[in-house]
Formats: sequence, C-alpha cells, structure tokens
Amino acid sequence: MLHTPVIPIDPIPSAIPSYDFLPQVFIRELSETEVHVGETPFFYNDKGTPTYRASLPDGITPLTPAHTGPEVAVGAEHRVTGTIGFKPTPPYGNETQLGFEAESVRYEPMWATRDVAAAFGITLVEPGQGIEVDSPGGLLHQNHYEYGVFAGHWSPYQNTNPEAGNMLLSVVCTDLEHHDFPHVFASTDPQFPLVISVGRYWHQEGRIRLADLWVPQGSALYIPPKPLLLGSQCIDLHNNRNSARAAWGDIRAHSIVTHTLLQTKDSFTYWYWNAADTEHTPLEFRRP
Repeated sequence: MLHTPVIPIDPIPSAIPSYDFLPQVFIRELSETEVHVGETPFFYNDKGTPTYRASLPDGITPLTPAHTGPEVAVGAEHRVTGTIGFKPTPPYGNETQLGFEAESVRYEPMWATRDVAAAFGITLVEPGQGIEVDSPGGLLHQNHYEYGVFAGHWSPYQNTNPEAGNMLLSVVCTDLEHHDFPHVFASTDPQFPLVISVGRYWHQEGRIRLADLWVPQGSALYIPPKPLLLGSQCIDLHNNRNSARAAWGDIRAHSIVTHTLLQTKDSFTYWYWNAADTEHTPLEFRRP
C-alpha cells in the first residue's frame, strides 16, 4: 500500500496584525482628602493650587457668589419638547430624560470668564482669589481625578458600565445635573485647560442654553448648592465628564488631571439627560 507523503504548508500570515491595546482611562480617582467646611469654610486658589482654609490670607476679600437673573442667556439654544422619561433613584436623586427637537445638540465653546460663568450661576475663582463655601451639611471631599478623552462616551443611563469593560457609545450624550452640595472644579492639569459642560434650562418655556466652559489652567469654578427650587424660572446645570475635551486631537495625551470638591455620600442629585449626539468644538489655546 502506497502512502502519500504529507507536505507541511506554512501558515499564511494575517494581513491584520495582532494589537494589544491598553485599557482606556475613563475616570480614575488618584487621591481623596476630607474637607470639613465648619473648620475650613474658605476655598482659596493659591497660585493655581486648590486649598481650604479657616480664613483667607490678609488682604484677600472673599468673592461674592455669582447671581444672574433668568433673563441672562448665553450659549447655544435648543428647544426642549418636554420630559420623555422620569425615574426616582432614592436615596441618590431623580433622573429626568428630556426630549430635544434637534437630532444633534451643539455645545458652544467659550472661555470661562467671570461673566460667562455667572450666566450659568457659577463663580470664576482665579489665582490669588477666594470664596466662602456654602454647604448645607455632610462631609465634603477634594478628589484628585484623572479623566480620559473617552469619559464622555459612556453613559450611566444607557446600560454602559466602564467597570465591566470598555463599553463605549458612538456618541456623547447630554448629561447634566444640579444638586444640594457645592462643587469646586479646579483646572490643575499642567498641559490642558479643564472643560466643564453647562446648561441653563427654562423648564416652563421649553428651552435650554448649552456651552462648554474652558477653564484656564490655574483657575477654578465654584458652584454653590443648587437644590430644586419650586417656582424657579430656570435651572442651572453642569457636568464634568468631558473634562478632557481639550486633549482631543493631541496624539501625545489621552487624559488630564483635575481636582474636584464634592460630597460623596448622603447627597441628593437631579440628573437631566438626552441620548442625541452632541457637538463639541475645540478652542485654540497656547500650552505653557
């Protein structure tokens, strides 16, 4: 019986090389420091470093928190068709899904000047300035965070969970909030400005103004507690998930660092979101 010889065949190399990508950074907590407002009620911007003190340095007068009436309107305006979903999530807060007329929602980019920030109920705190922190109670923390450029591409409202893997949405949705505790967003990255998305929502009129506030390096934004005020004409909203927006397009960087004052437990938050794609345009800035 004849045996046909078996001739080994070299495997054909794949046209697509095998890549081993590192996990994407979404939001990473680098450190956490307790802030006792009863003992250190003042936020002081010490040459770009966020600090909390019992009193401000000699000669420093605390800033007056920004207040603007409902007639002040800054940013890209969109029509809101109403509430298309509402879900209480006790004890954490309430989640409201808004309907927008537009298929794509634009956030107008602008530098966070004093007047622009005030148009969304926010106070700009520049180096050498300070402000008294208003807090209704509860322990606050200053957290040192790292935000990745893809942090805005996951959504807590659309069954994505970064802790379970890199589950990315193809769009960045609208995700804004207000709550009963204060915030300080400090722009502390050595390379990039901080970007905070904001909105002012005239809920009775069915319109909203949206913007991306680019916070100069070394400056900070102070947002006082904003509980739900019955009878208010407008609601000021914010979110920092797009903090690394300024790093988009820079092949050398995929994240930024920032410091945030917040309350991590026993707080109540009002979330407003919409699943439509959002447009975010970069601003020109000069690196140090």
